Amino acid sequence: MSDSFKTIAAPAETTYRQLSSKFLVYAYPVESEAEIKEYLDALRKRWYDATHHCYAWRLGAHGEQFRANDDGEPSSTAGKPILGQLLSQEITNCLVVVVRYFGGTKLGVPGLIAAYKESTAQVLDVCTIIEKTVDTVVDVSFSYIAMNDVMRIVKDMQPKILDQQFDNLCSMTLSIRQSESEQLLGRLEKVEGATIEVRE
Repeated sequence: MSDSFKTIAAPAETTYRQLSSKFLVYAYPVESEAEIKEYLDALRKRWYDATHHCYAWRLGAHGEQFRANDDGEPSSTAGKPILGQLLSQEITNCLVVVVRYFGGTKLGVPGLIAAYKESTAQVLDVCTIIEKTVDTVVDVSFSYIAMNDVMRIVKDMQPKILDQQFDNLCSMTLSIRQSESEQLLGRLEKVEGATIEVRE
């Protein structure tokens, strides 16, 4: 199972026109459904008079959570083509919202599918795609005497140090790529008097 995934670095927006309809397209990097709801609510407030707010999102390193919403467009003509672009580009932790202002000319089912697909492709084109790793977070506590042993492992394996406190009892919170976590845990477990806890 891969321990990295692709997502977008920052929010982006573009505008797409098809016949007389106008599509305002937004892409956001997201980490949770609560965040997704905030973005959707803000856009609905901002473009309160729009005909449709269609969207799709994927969450999780392997895009295991996802949703597509047609918001009143004919079934599968909006949310699904948006989601299809996220899938084909293998992008996750991302929300794409397409706000449509109907211009009076009906696009028909094939026209709608094409418009939502194209507008999503366009916004993803202007995004910077980055690769992120799936990380394991480890809390380790150890006595001051064991400090050198722990620091040697940290220096060798280069985990990210999220937090550290050095006192009579020392503690560190480390984050490391999933594929390297077993090796790190194995080495820390050999340090005398160290206690290790892996966060879910």
